[in-house]
Amino acid sequence: MGSHDENEQCGARSAAGLGDGFEQILARRLSRRDMLKGAAVTASAALTGAVGLGAGTAAAQKASALRFTAVTPTDPKFDDVVVPEGYYARTLIRWGEPLTATAPTHNLWEQTPAAQAEQFGYNCDFVGFLPFPYGSGASNRGLLFVNHEYTNPELMFPSFDAKNPSQNQVDVQIAAHGASVVEIVRAPEGTWSYVQGSQYNRRLTGETTMHISGPVAGHEWLKTSEDPTGTTVHGTLNNCSGGKTPWGTVLTAEENWHQYFGNAGKLDKSDPRAVNHKRYGVPAEATLTLWEKYHKRFDVAQEPNEAFRFGWVVEVDPYDPTFVPVKRTALGRFRHEAATITIAKNGKVVAYSGDDERFEYVYKFVTKGTYNAKDRKANIGLLDEGTLYVAKFNDDGTGGWLPVVFGQGPLTAENGFSSQADVLINTRKAADLLGATKMDRPEDVETNPVNQKVYIALTNNNRRGAEGQPGVDKVNPRANNTSGHIIELTETNNDHTATTFKWEILLLCGLPTDESTYFGGYDKSKVSPIACPDNVCFDNAGNLWIATDGAPSAIKYNDGLFVVPVAGAERGHVQQFYSSVAGSEVCGPELTPDNRTVFVAVQHPGESGTVEKPFSTWPDRAGLPRPSVITIQAFDSRVIGS
Repeated sequence: MGSHDENEQCGARSAAGLGDGFEQILARRLSRRDMLKGAAVTASAALTGAVGLGAGTAAAQKASALRFTAVTPTDPKFDDVVVPEGYYARTLIRWGEPLTATAPTHNLWEQTPAAQAEQFGYNCDFVGFLPFPYGSGASNRGLLFVNHEYTNPELMFPSFDAKNPSQNQVDVQIAAHGASVVEIVRAPEGTWSYVQGSQYNRRLTGETTMHISGPVAGHEWLKTSEDPTGTTVHGTLNNCSGGKTPWGTVLTAEENWHQYFGNAGKLDKSDPRAVNHKRYGVPAEATLTLWEKYHKRFDVAQEPNEAFRFGWVVEVDPYDPTFVPVKRTALGRFRHEAATITIAKNGKVVAYSGDDERFEYVYKFVTKGTYNAKDRKANIGLLDEGTLYVAKFNDDGTGGWLPVVFGQGPLTAENGFSSQADVLINTRKAADLLGATKMDRPEDVETNPVNQKVYIALTNNNRRGAEGQPGVDKVNPRANNTSGHIIELTETNNDHTATTFKWEILLLCGLPTDESTYFGGYDKSKVSPIACPDNVCFDNAGNLWIATDGAPSAIKYNDGLFVVPVAGAERGHVQQFYSSVAGSEVCGPELTPDNRTVFVAVQHPGESGTVEKPFSTWPDRAGLPRPSVITIQAFDSRVIGS
């Protein structure tokens, strides 16, 4: 099991000696690095596959080269991180840490929105590492882009009254949303730190000015009393997962934005905006956040259009601190879990995304223009023109991408659409009419750079098969699917612009003893229990890494980080690499280009507790849990998992 020493945790306690602190253990381990370099290089070569974008990048996956001993799952009350023997975890940055040179240190008792706007935000989700400088491919210096999905005010403010929050508490929460850009460096001995005061450090909050671009810009439904042009908006909210572009920007996805807008029931029922708000789950009465108490833009009765300005994918350039973020409306409006990019054989940019709600859909967007590897600036704007598609999965293992395009099929005036902008504002309605397949909460959708297949994480759906709800089908084969599953999708000819595909189930998650589970055909007695797959990524060998959200309720273990080969004899061999702390979910994950560091976001540690009665005290053991990003590395700096 893991040990704890202030910020650091290691999985080598038994071998290193119970009386030693982390720094002594680390120093001793690092002193062995020279004699282990040869082994590390060999492991790195074994793990490195063909990584690239576009034509010619597909390659047969090599042997997984996974050599670590899987960690033992931990009880939901266990409040420490656990990593494999030979690895250590350190807290890189936590909620409230100062980013700018002028930012104050975090003070629980004296929080202000101005201070929070210069400090690392709350509830980390997507983590993107961008090598610095741009185009360098560096693994020892970079910019870290981290989403801040939502806030837990009961863990942020002493004596918080959810029924009567103060304006300061509301405004601090708005400032704690959004994203952070922070410069990080790896020291010669291997440990990471962030650079306070770096000119690249930046906060995006719920108040940051952003542009609206693409087909929906200027639409009547996006115009408000504050912005009569419908082209400028304050902030981005509920940023869940995201993606990185080949030209070095980040796409941050607005997911459960609907929860911040209240009183939609006060609109006239004949108002078409009321129908849209209901389809997207905007509360008919007061919100749980009560932001509308102090800001009329969150009150639908006063500002019926403000909510239409959220639910988009936002493009940000971390390398340019002056860049004004842009909401790219051509990618559709829904509860975006992610927007992950690949380059098709013909050079077109393809973005995959899931709508994270029960019985919602999987989408992809194909640009009209093509990627220019020689002109970075020429690519910024590609996402404003193209075709949005939604997936239809057939029971025979085939499927198709249905164009979400005005004038095609049912997307006409007869069904209430007068333009492509109308279709995009009402993306869910359009997908309903097209007959897309209702899925079990589509979350991250990622392309494997080695085999070019697409992997879709379906977190769970406890309503599948319930009375009045859709029943099971071949692609969603379990009723009351509390543990979720992962689909492997192969585009026709490995062409990401194709409109047809084949699919199969890679994992049906849960306890290996559960007869309904399936692990790619691998021996179930040898796999780690896993539930509720959420965020995924790939290492250089093409192994799939899975972060989970919801395991404590589904299988009674803490959430964690897992890895599974997707080809060869080890296909389906799920192994747990990391176990998280009480009350948290695991987000990210992200690997450096050399695969020697994995970044993991620990979101809402101690959720279900309060400041007065904490359920977790991680990471500082000071009584207050703080959402954080951690690094996990091997003591000998070998490739992660090898």
